[in-house]
Amino acid sequence: MLRAALLCTTALFTTAMSSGLALAQVEVKPVQHSKVGEVLAVRISEEIAPGDYERLFKGLLANPGKFARKVALLDSIGGSAAESIKMGRLLRESGFETLVPTNSVCQGSCVYLLAAGKHRTVRGYVGLHRPYYPAGDSSQAAGSYNARTYFRDMDIPLELADTMQSIDPQRMRVLTPEELQRYRLGATPSQISAR
Repeated sequence: MLRAALLCTTALFTTAMSSGLALAQVEVKPVQHSKVGEVLAVRISEEIAPGDYERLFKGLLANPGKFARKVALLDSIGGSAAESIKMGRLLRESGFETLVPTNSVCQGSCVYLLAAGKHRTVRGYVGLHRPYYPAGDSSQAAGSYNARTYFRDMDIPLELADTMQSIDPQRMRVLTPEELQRYRLGATPSQISAR
């Protein structure tokens, strides 16, 4: 049931968004699911940049009410770590599940959004690396966010922050299904079908 609902939500949202609307980096839209009911879908794509938190917040304010489910669909190359953490906290406070759909990627700072989900599902790819800092590797840039505190708040093993810091920003390491499970970043398709 959960698997079918996630697939239908992804299909409905993709159809709704491709019906002539210009795609933005942050989109919020209610969609009707035949079995679940009304679902609030958020799609976060491309590079996460300053101002995306505000777009997400405004999108959520524009769609008040009760929803059977709230799902954030992630397909992002990462970007601003500080902005991702703010967005992740908002997703968590708003009760969202997170989903990396098939053929989608969630890399770099997108991992903060994935970690925010009350339920996390990965059908695509999740990649890690140390965040890029706009002014180089300065302590001031590094101090603008705290990955360990954030992951602790999201009930993610702190080892994930250490692993991210160990990977050069110009490199990317795609997580295996075992690592996704170890870091509690999400159920894989085989785990979902076992439910």
